[in-house]
Amino acid sequence: MKTKPFLELADVQRMAAAAEAHAKSHQWPVCIAIVDDGGHLLHLQRLDGAAATASYIATSKANTAALGRRESKVYEDIVNGGRTAFLSAPMLQGFLEGGVPIMIDGQCVGAIGVSGVKSSEDAEVAKAGIAALGA
Repeated sequence: MKTKPFLELADVQRMAAAAEAHAKSHQWPVCIAIVDDGGHLLHLQRLDGAAATASYIATSKANTAALGRRESKVYEDIVNGGRTAFLSAPMLQGFLEGGVPIMIDGQCVGAIGVSGVKSSEDAEVAKAGIAALGA
C-alpha cells in the first residue's frame, strides 16, 4: 500500500496567510478558497471589498483544480478552444483561471482557488499561497 501526504491545518493557515498577504500587497479584493484533494472546503476567506459571488467562484475554481489535478485555466482553454461539450463534465464548474492544484511529491493534496480580480491575478494569488509550503 502506498502512502500519501495530506494537508494539515498549519499548512492551510500558512498558505492562506501568504495568499492574503500577496493580495493585500496589490490591494486586490479577493476571496481565497482552499480545498483538500477531494474538493472539500478547508478554508474560505473573503477580503474586504470582494464581491459576495467571489466566494462561490473561488470555491468552484479550487474544487475543479483539485478534482482535475490541474490548473482550472486548462479547462477554460479547452472550452474557449471550442470544446463546449466539456461544460457538461460532472462535478467541475470552475472553468476560469485562478484554481491551482497543490502538488506534493507528485501527488495532489488539494487546491487553492481565488476570485475577485483578473483571472491571471487570481492565479498569482493562489500560487503565492502554495509557495508558502516550500514545495
